[in-house]
Amino acid sequence: MKRFAQAFTMIELVFAIVIIGILAAVAVPKLAATRDDAKISSSSTTLAAVRGAIGAEKQKRILKGDFTPITDLASTGSYAFSTFNKDNDGAGVANDVLQYPVKNCASGEKGCWKRNNATSYTYFFPADIGTATFELKDNKLTCKSGSCDKLE
Repeated sequence: MKRFAQAFTMIELVFAIVIIGILAAVAVPKLAATRDDAKISSSSTTLAAVRGAIGAEKQKRILKGDFTPITDLASTGSYAFSTFNKDNDGAGVANDVLQYPVKNCASGEKGCWKRNNATSYTYFFPADIGTATFELKDNKLTCKSGSCDKLE
């Protein structure tokens, strides 16, 4: 006697494909949202690191007897956060804000930082949340407008 193995019927295969299609339709939007959340989280960490660096630089200057205020976080236009303004220790040293500077946004780019001027910095959210604008004043980087609660 010969035994024949039974294969899947056409209807079973169609149902399997439909189920896979439904799962894919649900999963893809979730993955896109997760990517945006990761970019926002990364930028929140960058903001915390910059604020920590401002505090450390302020303390270094005070310990040296130099009370020069921090008035700029980037010496060039290509970076949002690169170096502090020079202090008054004689050599006029401009210390790094972060070990790896943060580049400015390209035109129309989202999910990145942009230096507007010496005291104004804007974060462009990856999703349609908008922007958050920060001001450097009194040795502090504080949010002045936009969706600040998403980063702080």
